[in-house]
Amino acid sequence: MEFDFLIQIVLAGLCGMLIGYERKSRMKEAGIRTHFVVAIGASLMMIVSKYGFQDLLGQDGIALDPSRIAAQVVSGVGFLGAGMIFLQRQTVKGLTTAAGIWATAGIGMAIGSRMYIVGIGVTLLILIAQKLLHSSRVSWLGVPRTEQLCIRIQNEPEGIEQLRGLFEEKGISLLNFHTEKLSGTSEIMMEITARLPAAFDAGQLLPLIQQLPFVNMVEIQ
Repeated sequence: MEFDFLIQIVLAGLCGMLIGYERKSRMKEAGIRTHFVVAIGASLMMIVSKYGFQDLLGQDGIALDPSRIAAQVVSGVGFLGAGMIFLQRQTVKGLTTAAGIWATAGIGMAIGSRMYIVGIGVTLLILIAQKLLHSSRVSWLGVPRTEQLCIRIQNEPEGIEQLRGLFEEKGISLLNFHTEKLSGTSEIMMEITARLPAAFDAGQLLPLIQQLPFVNMVEIQ
């Protein structure tokens, strides 16, 4: 029976690795290893919750709840996911990754309960949903997103206004705007939090900004 349990844990780990690979391919905080460990850990806890106390059954004064440990996994993994959510200036990062960790734990628990079709089906559902929701083919689902930019420009009278005019022309809203003169140089360092239109690719920003003659450096954080 324990070999059967081990197969369940390995299967849960494979499902976790698939979700982790999708997250890693998008350069997110939690990748293959994190999702793998969460999936096998949740599967193990589910198996222990269901079968780990069978030797105590039938003894006087002992009553067991097979769902007790499993119930703690649901809330416990929430703390792990919460550690991946952070606020960067005016943008919340890591929400999808945290939700993915929580869902991966659920997949591990499903497979640990021998609900193979449910566990594998949810894995495929998450992968398909992530692929579709990040695709430009479903633009009606697109939402504006934010980017942090560091731009170093020459201290010219109309430089900042020309840059702001370029953003307005492309429908880019400035949420946060900070400038600082670099000591010993004739340059200004600008830190900008910008909201991009849903159909606008962040990779288009670099050539747009670099075409301005007074721009010396552009970095997307």
